[in-house]
Amino acid sequence: MKVGIIGAGSIGLLFAAYISRVFEVTIYTRTAEQAAEINRRGIILQKGSEQTISIVSALPITEWKGTEALTIIAVKQYQLQSIIEKINHLSIMPENLLFLQNGMGHLKLLTNIQAKNIFVGSVEHGALKDNSYRVNHNGVGKTNVAVFNGDGLLLQQFSTRLSEEFPIEFQEDYYEMLENKLIVNAVINPLTAILQVENGELVNNPFYFNVLKNLFREISFILNLEKQEEHLQQIISICKNTAENRSSMLKDIEANRPTEIDAILGFLLEKAARQEKRAPQLETLYYLIKGKEAERGRLS
Repeated sequence: MKVGIIGAGSIGLLFAAYISRVFEVTIYTRTAEQAAEINRRGIILQKGSEQTISIVSALPITEWKGTEALTIIAVKQYQLQSIIEKINHLSIMPENLLFLQNGMGHLKLLTNIQAKNIFVGSVEHGALKDNSYRVNHNGVGKTNVAVFNGDGLLLQQFSTRLSEEFPIEFQEDYYEMLENKLIVNAVINPLTAILQVENGELVNNPFYFNVLKNLFREISFILNLEKQEEHLQQIISICKNTAENRSSMLKDIEANRPTEIDAILGFLLEKAARQEKRAPQLETLYYLIKGKEAERGRLS
């Protein structure tokens, strides 16, 4: 099976490194320079003290034709619009597309795609991109995938071929799957980004932990969550298991990049507004992150 991966950030590089052990992979990059580096050096994967090199093909995104059996879209949510426009202008519509974005704001965009089978995924791995061809696998987890539209046969075949070292688990309900990840992201990402702390500090510092619990209660109210204690314990467990990790939103703020705040908190605020529910904590965090983006935009 030929697999295309659009996006050569930390997640794109991580997926390309592991998937290329089983399938023929082409990774599509934003720049021709990065594609040339990957073609010359391969993708260097650092996992603990072990370093491996994966040989993949790399091309700039302008050369993507959508001919692979499966294409994985591993760009940030705010980069999706241009990718979707490109998909809809291809001469041959791709049959199988897997979208790996944080939050749930991108779901409304996927309804505009005419592809036969559309899948969504939720990534639990931690990865840090060192340079254009080197990535650190610094948080081992799994990837959950589900059908958004169409048939899931190829997705199931793809999932079962990958090893236990990089598990991909098929889920029946895409909305529940993404909502579970959204809850975690909505708590950990904005708090760590504003406080500028690693994940573990949210539970190790008793004052930050109180903020975490208050924020979780507001999210539970908006989402009408059942089994609230289970969700809270999952957040606590993730904070402990990734104690030394810096969240993707914190890393985006530190690198003067746009964040995925609209896909995460923006989605929740829209949901709150539709239910005529107040969400003062979410609203405050949303504006604080948008303010950080604006401040760093002026300084860069």
